[in-house]
Amino acid sequence: MKRILYLISSLQGENSYSTKLSKAIIGKVIEKYPGSTVEEVNLVEQEVPHLNPTILQAMFTPGEQLTAAAKETLRYSDQAVRQLMAADIIVIGAPLYNFTIPTPLKSWIDHVTRAGITFGYNEHGPVGMVTGKKVYVAMSSGGIYSEGPGKAHDFVAPYLKAFLGFLGMTDLTVFRAEGVKVPGIKETALEKGIADIVID
Repeated sequence: MKRILYLISSLQGENSYSTKLSKAIIGKVIEKYPGSTVEEVNLVEQEVPHLNPTILQAMFTPGEQLTAAAKETLRYSDQAVRQLMAADIIVIGAPLYNFTIPTPLKSWIDHVTRAGITFGYNEHGPVGMVTGKKVYVAMSSGGIYSEGPGKAHDFVAPYLKAFLGFLGMTDLTVFRAEGVKVPGIKETALEKGIADIVID
């Protein structure tokens, strides 16, 4: 039995390929771990606040010095960190928009990147503090970005691997529904992506 945190970042609602692929991943996780629970977080519907100077200042203020107003400023960030820490498995729906991730997902990233909480530093440099978790990324894209000329413009999978690894989540697998706008490929892009899912 696992606790699954499922993050939705697509603006396409139920028509989203990343959402459909994510749900297929979750289905296979539950097949492997019956009784697992899913906490679904729709980052688009939540309208995750963008990082701003007030939030940033509060993040760098020691807890005992936080005012009531500053604590309220950090309410979303604290909640997002608690959800992340409580999960055993994280499933992230991550469509490629303009070569990178949607802004709701970037905002979530900004809120869970907390010095002294989700990462720290030692004499050798940064140390991730979010460990012991498995991450599955459901990436969708209109073109082909896993290989060929488009690979140089994929700033979704490499970025998420780098960022999540920085926080300590190094056990990450990316599944793709790609070419969803390419004639001759789009017809089976989702099915191929689902067929590639292997839960380890």
